[in-house]
Amino acid sequence: MTNNWDLIEKNEMGKNANGGTEMFMRFIYDGTIERNLLENVQIIPGRIRELDPNKIRILTLHDLPEDPECQKLGDESFRKQFHKIVFISNWQYQQFRSKLNFPYSEDNIVIESGMTPVEVDINQKFNNTETINICYTTTPHRGLNVLCAVFDDLTKKDKNVHLHIHSSFKIYGWDSADKQYEELFEFCRNHDQITYHGYTEHDKLMDMIKSYHIHAYPSIWEETSCRSVLEAMSAGMICVHPNFGALFDTTGSLNFMYDGSADLQEHANIFYKNLVFAIDSVRAKNMNLTNRLQFNKSFIDTRFNPQVIHNKWKNLLTILNNKYPTTESRSINTKPDGKVIIYNTAAR
Repeated sequence: MTNNWDLIEKNEMGKNANGGTEMFMRFIYDGTIERNLLENVQIIPGRIRELDPNKIRILTLHDLPEDPECQKLGDESFRKQFHKIVFISNWQYQQFRSKLNFPYSEDNIVIESGMTPVEVDINQKFNNTETINICYTTTPHRGLNVLCAVFDDLTKKDKNVHLHIHSSFKIYGWDSADKQYEELFEFCRNHDQITYHGYTEHDKLMDMIKSYHIHAYPSIWEETSCRSVLEAMSAGMICVHPNFGALFDTTGSLNFMYDGSADLQEHANIFYKNLVFAIDSVRAKNMNLTNRLQFNKSFIDTRFNPQVIHNKWKNLLTILNNKYPTTESRSINTKPDGKVIIYNTAAR
């Protein structure tokens, strides 16, 4: 199958990145959707730079409404330059409705990110628990400091747990951003029960997580979706995280989810108790746990199934191509005088 990656809209933020947004775009253009449905469409991944007046314009949002790049979307005239705005989660859409006064309208829709299921034998994984493998698989600013403090305290009592950290801003091509976390990374490198893997290529990471038992994510960042947790659920892991941001929405509230706190020390105390409970649950080898994790996996593998998500995009693109078949039909009047505002925001 020939991909259509040459059609992908890129900006200076994502040109060297391999994060969730970039994977989202490669998924849409992976060749499953016919090229003729994509050629007349400009799908913009969040960061608005130049708008093509000759194409059908779709804005896909992955950020929060508080993000500086999203502030211009509070202007209804600016929003009307897009034929459709696509959100990555229902929770995120509601945030834009309440904070930037987005209308509850067919102009705004939710299409979640497609994700290839992880092939794993959950029963076999949890038969091998002499050492309980815990992991963290996202960038460091999202709660790694809380996790490391909690895990270090936990290892003073438990020598049969090991933490695998796959975390670096190199995933976005921002190598220099790691410098502010170098002290934390060095702590991880020197800890007997922690392995710091740094940035791990996605295919390799998807293979490694098959042997991990617990995904530990004391999130202090309001996620609009969170691919790392969804992949962990698909890999049959116990996922420990707060009900923060979109996590309760995208995970179906199925995990070892807890009520967090904005106070980091209080959050750490709550997370500690929940992580210990997860570890004890693994050691108990209760059949109910593996059944629950199998259900969680089935939920994620079905909800974010690539075919389901591709079909949603194919349906949307077919409708828009039929509705706006010509360059003239793609013009959107946003001013009383009939002029179209096409912003070039590259310098903003």
